[in-house]
Amino acid sequence: MNDALLHQDEFKARLDAGLWGKIFRRALHLKRLLVPLFVTAVVVAMCDASFALTTRWVIDGVVAGGAEAPFGRYIAVYLGLTLALCACVWVFIDLAGKISNHLAHDIRRDCFDRLQELEFAFFDTRPVGWLITRLTSDCDRLSRIIAWGFLDIVWGLSYVSMIAVSLLIMNWRLGLIVLAILPPLALVSKVFQRKMLLSSREIRKFNSQITASFNESIQGVRTTKSLVRERENLEEFSQVSGRMFDASVLNARQTSVYYPVVMSMGSLAGGLALWHGGYLTASGAMSIGTLVAFINFAGQFFHPINQLALRLTEMQGAQAAGERVMGLLATVPAIADSDEVLHRVSRFGAQAHAETRRRGSGPAPDGLPGAIGSIEFRNVTFRYSSGPVVLKDFSLKVDAGETIALVGASGGGKSTIVSLVCRFYEPTEGQILLDGRDYRERPLGWLQSQLGIVLQTPHLFKGTVRDNIRYGRLEATDAEVEEAARLVNADAFIARMEHGYDSQVGEGGNRLSTGQRQLLSFARALLADPQIFIMDEATSSIDTETEQLIQRGLETIFRDRTSFVIAHRLSTIRRADRILVINRGLIEESGTHEELLASGGHYHDLYTSQFRRELSDAVLEKRPPPVASP
Repeated sequence: MNDALLHQDEFKARLDAGLWGKIFRRALHLKRLLVPLFVTAVVVAMCDASFALTTRWVIDGVVAGGAEAPFGRYIAVYLGLTLALCACVWVFIDLAGKISNHLAHDIRRDCFDRLQELEFAFFDTRPVGWLITRLTSDCDRLSRIIAWGFLDIVWGLSYVSMIAVSLLIMNWRLGLIVLAILPPLALVSKVFQRKMLLSSREIRKFNSQITASFNESIQGVRTTKSLVRERENLEEFSQVSGRMFDASVLNARQTSVYYPVVMSMGSLAGGLALWHGGYLTASGAMSIGTLVAFINFAGQFFHPINQLALRLTEMQGAQAAGERVMGLLATVPAIADSDEVLHRVSRFGAQAHAETRRRGSGPAPDGLPGAIGSIEFRNVTFRYSSGPVVLKDFSLKVDAGETIALVGASGGGKSTIVSLVCRFYEPTEGQILLDGRDYRERPLGWLQSQLGIVLQTPHLFKGTVRDNIRYGRLEATDAEVEEAARLVNADAFIARMEHGYDSQVGEGGNRLSTGQRQLLSFARALLADPQIFIMDEATSSIDTETEQLIQRGLETIFRDRTSFVIAHRLSTIRRADRILVINRGLIEESGTHEELLASGGHYHDLYTSQFRRELSDAVLEKRPPPVASP
């Protein structure tokens, strides 16, 4: 994780009022819940304060009336206060829970929606775990603070205010003596809560590291055992676990000191009330009920002060989470439709998009033709956000239906070229044109809906074989799904599975071999019926038999489509219309397979070297040798 992301996780010493204002404004659409919660919190504070005042009234009444005191009235008042308090507690738990869940849902949904909109470059510098934390713990933490923090702050301030006003009204001199304990009580609470929060953050940090260590160890168990590294792994894990143990013990010690200190200060306030109030009571200047009320109020001070300090400290600790979440929501996608494009799309509506989803029939959502003809790179220069120039003044024109193969050393710019075609990135300089028009003047969603992409490491989603093939076109019928599988020669292995097309593929397709996952990804791309097909090293990690199955299906996939193929195995691209040898972002050689072999250049050396290697492998594995190209 880079330094900027680490800096965002630091504890913030001061509350950022502007940030919390933005966060709380997100809750304003829940006024129907917030207003009753506010009222309920104030009523609960009034009930809490009323118990001490009622006790004062009862004691003074009994002292004055003896057995003739209205005990029935006293019981009714206590019962009424108790029932009111129970009802309010039930209401505020219900309301705060609803607010918290509503906000967590809304923030998580908005964050996920924004992540879907952001360009690939955004994900290049942010680890997956960092992003997942934004959608999970950060969203939950903010939603809890907004709901429960709002409740505790309103209740705490109301309760402290009512206690202070009650004390000053009953006896302002004694009230000031008791209230003098508030500043040191608030200071102690703030200091201890900050220390406990910091140690809690350490616990959460080490807990995350332990979880990551568990995950990494489980995923890499085969490597660990093959290298006999169990003891070293245990030592590394023990270090992290030990640090969590130390942080947990420190947090427990802080807690064990804090609460006795706060309770002692509350007792000190009660002692002051008893000392001076007892003198006033003995002299007849104060009633016994008032003295008891003072002692009760003095002992109750620490609870709302403690809750206020806790919530404010939690808000300090959660500012990093708030900044990350609000920063994500405020991130403007660097690759998005311009206002002009959005205006054209709004004029023609969504119906055009539905009509052009398959092979460009009819107009595109912007009213322009949906069929994609030529694709042209015109003097394109590109560099990633932090790195050297990958393409420099690169030019290439591809006609509709052409199959272009890209070969060359790793890091030469092959994947960058296809990423630019897909508009996952945009040129730093120059233009990419679709039928002579800059592709930034066409709808982004429409362009990417015309792509079919098969990567080196195929990704399948948890579900059935049928679900994964249908993923790119949900409205496809079962017959169309099965036809796509047949055309790429995936139907044979599917038929051998226990439940055929309804067989579960497992998480990430882990119940299938790499070759089987690759065949399903080809079927998925074919079913989507794209105008532009991208194959990025799709046959580099599969066995020869599966490659031969894919080879037979490629003719169907390439037919009438503009295709870009990045291939490690050159046998995959012999029938390409043009083969481009890419070196350091430049086209070093261009031509058909036969033309490049005849020229005796870099491609010739690559092909003959690979052919000799494949021939040697075939002899060792006792299988038919590869067929040499003319």
